[in-house]
Amino acid sequence: MCRNIRVLHNFEPPTTPDEIRAASLQYVRKVSGLNKPSEADTAAFEQAIDAVNAATAKLLAALTPRPSVRTREGEREKARARWTMRAARTP
Repeated sequence: MCRNIRVLHNFEPPTTPDEIRAASLQYVRKVSGLNKPSEADTAAFEQAIDAVNAATAKLLAALTPRPSVRTREGEREKARARWTMRAARTP
């Protein structure tokens, strides 16, 4: 999975539409292999982002919340800990 796509489910405060849109953009960029589409492909690119955005929002609304709610600060700390572990293993 693309490392730039973040977990969006079960956060406090709730995930914003901008966060969902950003994840959708990252997904479409990854799948297409394009950071920025050509003019000829812009409409298809935007349509794909909108479709992924709608599907993601629908999925997040349908999921059952877990008892332990995530916080953005907690997720950042976990990511830092993973990075520290990876850096320690690198010769």
